[in-house]
Amino acid sequence: MNVSLLFFFVAVLIAGTLLFAVISLTKNGHRQLDTEKYRTRWLFIEKRLEKTQPASFQLCVLDADKLLDSALREKGYQGTVMADRMKNAAPIFSNRNSVWSAHKLRNQIAHEPDVRVTYDSSRTALNAFRQALKDLGAI
Repeated sequence: MNVSLLFFFVAVLIAGTLLFAVISLTKNGHRQLDTEKYRTRWLFIEKRLEKTQPASFQLCVLDADKLLDSALREKGYQGTVMADRMKNAAPIFSNRNSVWSAHKLRNQIAHEPDVRVTYDSSRTALNAFRQALKDLGAI
């Protein structure tokens, strides 16, 4: 009887330890990001935005949105689309509304053929994406 009771407690202890390890490793927001990779990609996006190149306004917003989505995925935020991942990550964003506005601008660029993007609106969106990436610990 004592041996089976001891075996039971050891089994419960092992199962509990494994469960704790799995939860710790898969919990949102605790994965480390390669900040050098994200900084390099971010600087490339920033350098490409030029006042004299209207095409760069849209491309930079699209690229910044992709970079944020990549960081969200890598951090382990779940969702079928980026909006779902953004909702799950919302508590960590210091300015949720600006990130949502930037993502909405991206959606307009991607889905509305006649959308006009100004330098100022793209700069505002990039500022929001930069802050979100900082909030995630990516840059």
